[in-house]
Amino acid sequence: MTSVAGKVAFITGGASGIGLETGRRLASLGAHVVLVDRSEISASVLETLDTTRHGRHISVVADVTDTASLELAVATVLNEYGCLDVVVANAGIAEAGTVAISDVESLVKIVEVNLIGVIRTVHATLPAVTAQRGYYLLVSSAAALKNIPGQSAYAASKTGVEAFGGGLRLEVAHKGVGVGVAHPAFVRTPMFESQHSIAAVRAGIEELPWPFNVVTELDDCADAFVDTIVGRRRKVYVPGALRGVDTVRGVFTGRLWDAILRPRVKKTVPALEDGVLQSRALRSVTRQ
Repeated sequence: MTSVAGKVAFITGGASGIGLETGRRLASLGAHVVLVDRSEISASVLETLDTTRHGRHISVVADVTDTASLELAVATVLNEYGCLDVVVANAGIAEAGTVAISDVESLVKIVEVNLIGVIRTVHATLPAVTAQRGYYLLVSSAAALKNIPGQSAYAASKTGVEAFGGGLRLEVAHKGVGVGVAHPAFVRTPMFESQHSIAAVRAGIEELPWPFNVVTELDDCADAFVDTIVGRRRKVYVPGALRGVDTVRGVFTGRLWDAILRPRVKKTVPALEDGVLQSRALRSVTRQ
């Protein structure tokens, strides 16, 4: 794909953050952008997408946990444009906290949105993308490259996305369809800012070794995503230094890593749990 001009791009989690900013970048290159979110996207947000290169942009309401709504969204896209070239499976959620202090339904919901939602998105769009010999960018995470406390369900979901993308890539390669997987670390999005506002979470991020503790600006992440889409690349890392980590990920998921972290987690895990519980209590009081 030497250019995205005239291509139709379908982006889940498109209302804000990485999804919206990636859509803006694609629009500026002449793509027709479809922003997909579980809530209706306002006209004012849609108007931030560039139309000077003749792109026609729409928003569609769909929930990645609901196959029927995704299939309806695809039907809307095909009716509007006649084809679908690019899918960015970006919708995701996160919640700070250990398994012990988290509601089980919250943990399951993370997997349902982040992993099962990607599977549903791909399945609903695959016939249309295959017809165009198109491209998928599935958003995993740096969390798939390491083990740290407080991210168990999130890391499981994002590791699953990577594995799903790897298998899918081999299944559709002979049909001319490309599949890329993105591994962003921390990106300055509304979801990140919400988690970062908890002192214990913030401290935990700062204590991570480089490059896991790097916080990337949203613009830079979107640029990397778009470059990956245009190049139909297999992987993208944000920051790029994570590429090296991926080649030796066994270090960050193995016994030595456990031994390095174990003395620290005696203090950091209780601090994280206390900080998260205090934040939840404060939010509960505020809502009342």
